[in-house]
Amino acid sequence: MNKKNLLKKINSVNKNSLEETLEIEFIDIGEDFIIAKMPVTSKVLQPDGVLHGGATAALAESVGSAASYFSIDKDKQIVRGMVISCNHLKGVTEGYVYGKATPIHKGRTTQLWEIKVNDDNDNLISHCKLSTIILNKR
Repeated sequence: MNKKNLLKKINSVNKNSLEETLEIEFIDIGEDFIIAKMPVTSKVLQPDGVLHGGATAALAESVGSAASYFSIDKDKQIVRGMVISCNHLKGVTEGYVYGKATPIHKGRTTQLWEIKVNDDNDNLISHCKLSTIILNKR
């Protein structure tokens, strides 16, 4: 499947989900990365008008989980997030944030993903890590 069709498929799977609610859109994918963007709108802001860390964490977990999903046997396995940690480094009040997941470790049972969240000016907003577990389908 070509990249354009793959991204279209990924985005269509996210209907009626948190990704749809937060308007997360997957925009690029490669051999060792996947990127999604999220608009910084009133629905993802703290009361004082700055991007909420929980929304940033949701973007990071969405991107990292999707990356992990593409490394498994989809007919026999599923992915679940185990641990996410985020260091929020800079505030954002408008525009978009972009999460890029790259692998640190891709084992048969557990994986560790680095997710860097940047703003429109390529400033690092949050540095996140996601551990996933690969489970057999029942």
